[in-house]
Amino acid sequence: MQKEDITMNKKILTLFVALAASVSAFAQANISPAKSQTKKVILLGGVVHTGNGTVINNGYVVFEKGKITGVGDATTVKFATNDAELISISGKHVYPGFIAPVNTVGLVEFESVKATLDFQEIGNLNPHIRSLVAYNTDSKIPATLRSNGVLMAQIRPSGGSISGSSSVVQLDAWNWEDAAVKTDDGMHVNWPATPRFRGFGGRPGFSAESFAERTQAAIAELTSFFEEAKAYNEGPKPAETNTRMAAMAKLFKGEQKLYISANTQKDIVAAVNFAKKFNIAPVIIGGSEAYLITDFLKQNNVAVIVNQPHSLPTNIDDDVNMPYKNAAILYNAGVTVAISIENFWQQRNLPFMAGTVATWGLDKEKALQTITLNTAKILGIDKTAGSLEVGKDATLFISTGDALDMRTNKIEKAFIQGRDINLDNLHKQLDKKFSDKYGIK
Repeated sequence: MQKEDITMNKKILTLFVALAASVSAFAQANISPAKSQTKKVILLGGVVHTGNGTVINNGYVVFEKGKITGVGDATTVKFATNDAELISISGKHVYPGFIAPVNTVGLVEFESVKATLDFQEIGNLNPHIRSLVAYNTDSKIPATLRSNGVLMAQIRPSGGSISGSSSVVQLDAWNWEDAAVKTDDGMHVNWPATPRFRGFGGRPGFSAESFAERTQAAIAELTSFFEEAKAYNEGPKPAETNTRMAAMAKLFKGEQKLYISANTQKDIVAAVNFAKKFNIAPVIIGGSEAYLITDFLKQNNVAVIVNQPHSLPTNIDDDVNMPYKNAAILYNAGVTVAISIENFWQQRNLPFMAGTVATWGLDKEKALQTITLNTAKILGIDKTAGSLEVGKDATLFISTGDALDMRTNKIEKAFIQGRDINLDNLHKQLDKKFSDKYGIK
């Protein structure tokens, strides 16, 4: 009997190893990160969308050693090409790389496989959590994003009242250290939502009053923690380090931004006033009712990252098209606004969200800013990214058509910090595989 048990255990172990090997083989990256730029590149003759509102119809972009060294009208200059790679882009479009804020790219691979979920920690107050160290550069997802022009992302933790710190990464790297563009750029807070309903049909323990009490208790807990953390970091250095309290230091020093997820106008106002109490300038994430308080947001210099423009209205009596219009209303009121999409794989659709915004109240170049320069400003990386300007990183791409339109968004070439990146991905590989099998052209 004992020998049979040993034999069975060996069989189970062998099966486990085989399964692990097959999963590992499936997960292996087959697209290597690009090598550093070694030769000057000149993009000549296309439509250059600078990302700051300017369009050059017959333009050029020059970059060397990963930095942009020239942008302008191609009809006014002549280039010596003996020391450079000249790429003719006549009839095509050049854009700064799109930036996807507030997502879990590289932190989730398969939603149904728990072992691939690394975006949330247990507990309610987790300021010490850093999303960057969990970022998986071997994920299959970033390659699908690059194929639509999304070349950078702000990866964030989720869950609890304080989720932890996000970081900004570029999407072609060997490891998280290589990927980092801005480390620990902001602390993320989920504002306790105010009840928006009356009663629960008599269900015990679910009255609006009890829900309101829970909300106020959550706000009180959050306030108490911030007060303690501020005192901890501004007082004499303690003998023993409290990692949760110490993780708040950059926020109180102004070295981090405070990103607060809130949607209703009441919650947004409460969240902004909460941040002001601690002399912190917040960024609102979500903001589905932000259009109702544009003056308040502008007066307090609060930026908004509008979430999921392709969604249903918040209230049953709202304009059915309000999610499409929200970003434009904020932008036209003078509020700095960017666009985001939930989760991870959906980030490839980010440019089409901006395209929708362009249809509902903004011209194309202003809509473009909501996923380029405006996003860079909010994330604090606008000195190196977000627009095609001399001195900035050469993170850009060439599209055969309008990159905000899913019918014409076709990325032919993309560069991250001057590196000519591979635009292949698993989706393209599968498409080719089965197109070949069934003779589809």
